[in-house]
Amino acid sequence: MSLKQYLLVPALIAAIGVIYWFLSYEVAGTALLIIFALAMGLFGWVLVPTANNIGPVAPVDPDWHERER
Repeated sequence: MSLKQYLLVPALIAAIGVIYWFLSYEVAGTALLIIFALAMGLFGWVLVPTANNIGPVAPVDPDWHERER
């Protein structure tokens, strides 16, 4: 999933927040939707570019065996 595709979801949630405001004039629900969209967008902007990164992997030692205790 690309960053643009991911950021489409928070943009849609923010649009729903704006529509919700004009239909209900209810502050708490609108604020929760907008804040959730901003947080989701921020997390996506930070984390999505690193989604395919794989860190270093330790080599497997075929001669290693656990000792029996």
